[in-house]
Amino acid sequence: MAVYITTTIPYVNARPHLGFALELVQADVLARHHRRRDEAVRFQAGTDDNSLKNVLAAEAAGIGVQEFVDELAAEFVGLAGPLSLSVDDVIRTSRDPRHRIGVERLWRACAESGDLYRRHYEGLYCVGCEQFYGEGELVEGRCPEHGTVPQHVSEENWFFRLSRYAERLHGLIGDGVLRIEPGERRNEVLSFIAGGLEDFSVSRSVERARGWGIPVPGDPEQVIYVWWDALGNYITALGYGGDDGEEFRRWWTGGGRRIHLVGKGVLRFHAVYWPAMLLSAGLPLPDEILVHGYLTANGRKISKSGDVTVDPVALAEEYGVDAVRWWLLREVPRVGDADFVVERLIARANDELANGLGNLVNRVVSMVHRYRDGVVPVGGDSSAVLDDVCRKAPALVDAALADFDFRRATSAVWAIVDESNRYINRVRPWELAKSEGAGKGDGDLRLDVVLAGLVRACRTAGELLEPFLPDAAARVTAQVTPDAPAGGRLPRARPVLGRLG
Repeated sequence: MAVYITTTIPYVNARPHLGFALELVQADVLARHHRRRDEAVRFQAGTDDNSLKNVLAAEAAGIGVQEFVDELAAEFVGLAGPLSLSVDDVIRTSRDPRHRIGVERLWRACAESGDLYRRHYEGLYCVGCEQFYGEGELVEGRCPEHGTVPQHVSEENWFFRLSRYAERLHGLIGDGVLRIEPGERRNEVLSFIAGGLEDFSVSRSVERARGWGIPVPGDPEQVIYVWWDALGNYITALGYGGDDGEEFRRWWTGGGRRIHLVGKGVLRFHAVYWPAMLLSAGLPLPDEILVHGYLTANGRKISKSGDVTVDPVALAEEYGVDAVRWWLLREVPRVGDADFVVERLIARANDELANGLGNLVNRVVSMVHRYRDGVVPVGGDSSAVLDDVCRKAPALVDAALADFDFRRATSAVWAIVDESNRYINRVRPWELAKSEGAGKGDGDLRLDVVLAGLVRACRTAGELLEPFLPDAAARVTAQVTPDAPAGGRLPRARPVLGRLG
């Protein structure tokens, strides 16, 4: 089955922060997991260049808009290395030739359906959200997302007939045809739709957009609204608007899965506006929208342009990519926000990665070298409990990731590490070695069986860990894989996961 996994495309008005790194890492885990299941995977990311926020930030910096977005887009694209991401494609909305023609085609398709019309509009607009708000949606007159006072805007724009699709969207989401996880977010969307959908503005005057963006087809005085522009990236990168060839058929109109990962702050755009646009254009909808919460730092929301930010590249450089990915996957809940404190990252890495997995692999490899000259023994079942944990772990990981629950998935892998360490403390291999040397071997707990079982458990943990910690998993697997299928030797023990600080 073909699996198409996308992240949102962020505004490039400031440097990337840890909150977006969370989404990238989650998407990477899913992509790697499906590849391990021998499924065809396309993992796509990108940057949202055509935003008024970017224009204003460029003006504040005193440089041209294209130069400004190019510099910052390079930083977002550059996250792939420090975070060990397996991204297959990146689309930039101001530079990629695939994008504009696709957005223009999407516009024309919705126009042909009779869903675009032009009228005068007045409303309250938050530049930070690039969104109009009603009075009732504000909190003490301020944007609920950014805490800023919206601008009063009065102009003539193009509108999309969102109201036409309320009943269909409610049915598709309520019946699970368009799956939204976690369920709390699905209920939030259903409630929003049930409250009534109003047509929304999908263009801006060239003057207000500062001349930046994609012109409305046939109306050069208007620029396509940045959210309409940006949402189209999920299909424009596949060739929609161009030749509509193999990529578009394989990843969007074929029989595979289309999975969007999004933050809760942009859920309305992805679960309401985007599906309605696709229905209007006569195109298939995404299958799943997986929603994560926010990250805070010491209790305050992390944002690119605010005064609270955490640089994921600097974190990875100082503490290592394994520690950063592990904190994001182990600490962030399936529902709700998570507070980042660097001490917790260090503690989690030291307690589990260094003292748990790293120490386990080192002990096991050292004992194989000490007691069997590095040759992995051929043994039968070593421990009913340990073997059972190893046997059940793959299915538990599958089920957890199907539920978009990274904590539960990593816990299934970690159960192998915990049980292996308990098993060592219980059977005490060093005492078995002494008894063996004295000719008092225990038939039930022969050292060969114990060592073979522990090597097998470490190898299973390393293999299952690959989607979550690809770098660490590769080191673990290499350390516990003999140089020949039978009678092979393990490499000499060396640290695979060291302590921080």
